[in-house]
Amino acid sequence: MTWLDRTELAHLPDSARADLGHLSPVTLPKGRSLFHPGDGAEGFPLVLSGRVEVFLVGPSGREILLYAVEPGQTCVQTTLGLMGGEPYTGEALTARDTELVLIPKGLFLSLMDGSAAFREFVFRAFANRMKSTVHVLEKVAFHKIESRLAEALLDLVEDGTVTATQAELASRIGSAREVISRRLDSFARRGWVRRDRGHVTILDRDALAYLARSEGA
Repeated sequence: MTWLDRTELAHLPDSARADLGHLSPVTLPKGRSLFHPGDGAEGFPLVLSGRVEVFLVGPSGREILLYAVEPGQTCVQTTLGLMGGEPYTGEALTARDTELVLIPKGLFLSLMDGSAAFREFVFRAFANRMKSTVHVLEKVAFHKIESRLAEALLDLVEDGTVTATQAELASRIGSAREVISRRLDSFARRGWVRRDRGHVTILDRDALAYLARSEGA
């Protein structure tokens, strides 16, 4: 089995598989940067395991998590960069140890021209990513801070604990660290969580789940 057999590209024609087969996966540690604002796209990353998070960074240095790339997903900024020549406007970091394959720009463009199956994969993944990005923007625009924070805590919890700073939680839901601190204090007073330095213990998952489902502005 090759790395191709672990992806949606497993059923590409033999010619396209041969073009991609010589590429080797690499494993990047947590916290490794893949690109910065202003960089040009040099290749098309396919995540095999792990998670890459793409942030927008404002002039003040405040960050917002735009989207994450996990196995089976693609990076919309990379697709735009390779096909339209636009530089990156965000920054990408590995959120955990991540295994990926980077398809060089020249090979990517060649496959887009010559392989209908590869082109369909790219466009389908791009459409799915755009849909999820719009969903993120809708949540930031229309959902309460409390419901977005509750959803983020439930997404990040492992063995009852969320290991994340207030700044990291703020960037994930498009808010400010001070706002997150006040909301976590409110959750703690209600007995839903317990705050500790660098992590949050979930005490009432059902209450957070109910709040996460609320969609009031």
